[in-house]
Amino acid sequence: MYRQKRHTQRTILTAAVAALVPLAVACGSEKSGTGEKAVGGSSSAEPAAAVTGVRWSIDSVTVDGTTHRAPSDAHVTIEAGGRSEGSYGCNTFSARTEGEGDRIRLSDPTATERACEGRPMAFENTLARTLTDGGELKTEVNDGWLTLTTSDGATIRLTRSKDAPLQGTEWTVTTPAAGSRAHLTFDPRKDTVSGSLGCNEVNARATVRDGRITLGVPAVTRMMCEDSLMDSERTLMKLFDSTVEYRIDHRTLTLTSENGTSVRAVAER
Repeated sequence: MYRQKRHTQRTILTAAVAALVPLAVACGSEKSGTGEKAVGGSSSAEPAAAVTGVRWSIDSVTVDGTTHRAPSDAHVTIEAGGRSEGSYGCNTFSARTEGEGDRIRLSDPTATERACEGRPMAFENTLARTLTDGGELKTEVNDGWLTLTTSDGATIRLTRSKDAPLQGTEWTVTTPAAGSRAHLTFDPRKDTVSGSLGCNEVNARATVRDGRITLGVPAVTRMMCEDSLMDSERTLMKLFDSTVEYRIDHRTLTLTSENGTSVRAVAER
């Protein structure tokens, strides 16, 4: 009788321990899911994720203690596990990109070969060597700034590019082709848009809300111009008296109407 009782107690104790083991494992898994680093585990990949998919303006490159200022057009958009694209200041480039943790590598670059007047080609060569020579770059993000550091201590300083504001900016229309004459400006105080269709002046109501612009019936002058300008005007006129979607990518504005008309414009500097 006594032996049977002790055997029963051992059985109950074993079953209780067996039930607790999965619970302990589950608790450990839940803790790992919070992002806490396990003993011997690898570091988080968040720093690399913070730099990808963002257009970064390149401010300067420092090599051997000398800082070289970048042209205003120098920029790069880093895409981990794909190809990054940007501009050295005049020539555009793309490069194969790999990243892990706070390290990225840009390699196998391809670039245009334009000789640009008034542009510092020496800077382009320095930036190209530092950014895309295939070596690892350590990333450090701090309050909208990004610093890329090579293994030998050279650094590239970048800032997160800001999109031009829709309202108050003069947008020069690039498609459809209308030379440099067509432009639009949205006035937030009057809720209007005004400008030129390439030949004729235009003014209309413009209500901006939730990524869309409701454009009213336009008031347009009645000048006659060459056929190419009039064709562009007819395309632009399709935006009015309707609601259009808008998207801004840095300094490029794309307007898409409900009837499928798409117009692209760039912000004047």
